[in-house]
Formats: sequence, structure tokens, C-alpha cells
Amino acid sequence: MPRQTKTSKAAEAQKAIDNTVYMLDLIISDNQVPRNIRRTADEAKTALQNAKETPAVRASNAISLLDDLSNDPNCPVHTRTQIYQALSHLETIQD
Repeated sequence: MPRQTKTSKAAEAQKAIDNTVYMLDLIISDNQVPRNIRRTADEAKTALQNAKETPAVRASNAISLLDDLSNDPNCPVHTRTQIYQALSHLETIQD
């Protein structure tokens, strides 16, 4: 199995980030989701779009925020499922 180059790792990381940003946009635009959850999802999206950090650091910051969201008792079940999907995408990102 060939080793991945840095550019292919970076491309995969960016693809995972783009997919996660799309999922977070769905949560942010859903009016059935409580405001505090939408606000934190927006913070996670901002953390993912911070170009000053490496992809792994951006993913780690977003994972921390999203993990707190997944444990929120006010989080609707369908939103919690979306958060888990976003977390699984982010956990694939490594330096």
C-alpha cells in the first residue's frame, strides 16, 4: 500500500472539513434546533474555517465544541445524529 503524500492528506482533510461545514450549515439553518445549539454549531464552523491553524487543530477545536453539543439534553435527536456524523468526519483528520 503506497504512502500518502502531504498533498493528498491535506486534500482529504479539506474534503472532510468541507463536508462537516456543510453539515453544520444544515444545523445552523434548521429553525427547530434550539438557539444555543445553532450558536455553538456556528462557532464550530468558524473554528473549522480558521486558516491560521492546521487542519488537525481546527478539527480538534470543532470536535471539542461538537462533543459538548452532543451531550446537551435539549438537542433534538435528528440534530444529535447530524452532530455524530460531523464528528466521525472530523476524527479522520490527522497531521
